[in-house]
Amino acid sequence: MQIPFKYAMIILMPFIGTLIGSSSAIFLGERVAARMQNTLLGFAAGVMVAASVWSLLIPSINEAEAQGIVAWVPALVGFMAGILFMLLLDMLTPHLHPGSNTPEGVHTSLGRSTMLMLAVTLHNIPEGMAVGVVVAGALSGEVEMSMAGAAALSLGIALQNIPEGAIISLPLRASGNSRLKSLAYGTASGVVEPIAAGITIVLIEHLIGIFPYLLAFAAGAMIYVVVEELIPESKSGAHSNLSTIGFAVGFAAMMVLDIALG
Repeated sequence: MQIPFKYAMIILMPFIGTLIGSSSAIFLGERVAARMQNTLLGFAAGVMVAASVWSLLIPSINEAEAQGIVAWVPALVGFMAGILFMLLLDMLTPHLHPGSNTPEGVHTSLGRSTMLMLAVTLHNIPEGMAVGVVVAGALSGEVEMSMAGAAALSLGIALQNIPEGAIISLPLRASGNSRLKSLAYGTASGVVEPIAAGITIVLIEHLIGIFPYLLAFAAGAMIYVVVEELIPESKSGAHSNLSTIGFAVGFAAMMVLDIALG
């Protein structure tokens, strides 16, 4: 499947968001204030929940109905498969969340910086998959997906990747890494998004018949990240109410983007 330039830019948009956020390691201070971090994590969670509903689950239900399938079956099966997929990755991938000293996943001798990067990389895999599914649907012409809808999803993810990039690069800078190394690690965590999107597009070319399941799969993977990592991290320490406000703003922003552009 050949990808036109305009679709390639949609695929790259989330990575650009990560790059912008990671560049804060060069231009800003060495850490994010707790209030700001809670707010930004809440915002990211809100964007991902709204994207899962409006850009993935509702289209999954609509496409199932168009194919004459019981509407809730692909949504349920795909959603739970996405949850289980991310649970498996979470259990197998060694990673360390910002602000934590306890690594998760299999035991490893990897350094703290690498495991911090892997934690954000886990966040980004389902985001890349989500963009890839929607772009593939628009490219195929066989399902009810538009370029505008793909652009709305990609833009929303890019916006929430800006604070995520900062949240990974600034703690690395604060722990003694150079500005360039902190930028490199933060940026590397976002490289997985266009890769995951590209792989998803290639696979969907041969799996378009189960498109409703794939949409819900991406939604489940994103919701796993929100519930398992983003919301707990956003509620740590004081000022947890700011994360709730951030969530509401992120959810509303993504909802408006999807309805207005999709």
